[in-house]
Amino acid sequence: MNNAATPAQDTVPPITFLDVHMGFDEGEILGGISFQVRPRETLVLLGETGTGKTLTLKLAAGLLSPLSGTVNVLGKDVSEMPERELLKFRRQIGFVFQEGALFDSLTVADNVAYRLREERADEEEIEQRVQEVLRFVELEHTLDLFPSELSGGMRRRVSIARALIDRPPIVLYDSPTAGLDPVTSQTIISLILRLRDVYGVTAMLATHRLQDGFALANYSFDPETKRVVHIGGQNGAGGASDEGGTRFMVLRDGQIYFEGTPEEIANSQDAYLKRFLV
Repeated sequence: MNNAATPAQDTVPPITFLDVHMGFDEGEILGGISFQVRPRETLVLLGETGTGKTLTLKLAAGLLSPLSGTVNVLGKDVSEMPERELLKFRRQIGFVFQEGALFDSLTVADNVAYRLREERADEEEIEQRVQEVLRFVELEHTLDLFPSELSGGMRRRVSIARALIDRPPIVLYDSPTAGLDPVTSQTIISLILRLRDVYGVTAMLATHRLQDGFALANYSFDPETKRVVHIGGQNGAGGASDEGGTRFMVLRDGQIYFEGTPEEIANSQDAYLKRFLV
């Protein structure tokens, strides 16, 4: 899979939220949050159910518009973009939904190819790119299978393959390990590490699992050995460098309750933060 990054993405924060308010009939969920995601950084969103983690991802993908404030992605104001432009823009965003959101009536190959066929891409190109992304997630043997014939972890990997079909510079993950056993969860995290470390993907990941964030901070994917290796959070991916790395952001009561490195959250004596360590 080729990296889709452009020179502009090396100088401009790929994702910026500025005083974003969002809610529904039951009330406001996000009460004016502001943050940035640096190039090649992975921002891990933590928080209890209903604190706006998935909502934040959907705003970044242009699937929802904020009530007020600005959502700027890849140098464009998504919050003001008309629907026609959004359809083209979303090709630059990969979105991995929590439950996979695969079409039960389509084969794995057709699920992965769905967006390209909507774009009327050449069938020969479609076949090549489908095989490429399925090879990346190590599921090239499942082309003709249906979602019902796959395990939960395999369906999640197909969802990742589908998110990668347009070679996006940004990938958004909504609880990618939810409901999976520890071994399968480790496989998914390894894929996310590979995307980050080999292709320089910028990512936001919503999760209830603090251990996912620690894994992203303390391990990297070595392209030479094709293995995940321990690097340590202090001097590795978890460090607060200008680019890359892993950072945590905790949402609570419509606000950003905490932003910082994995080490800071692990060493915190804050009672609310400590509950995520359990």
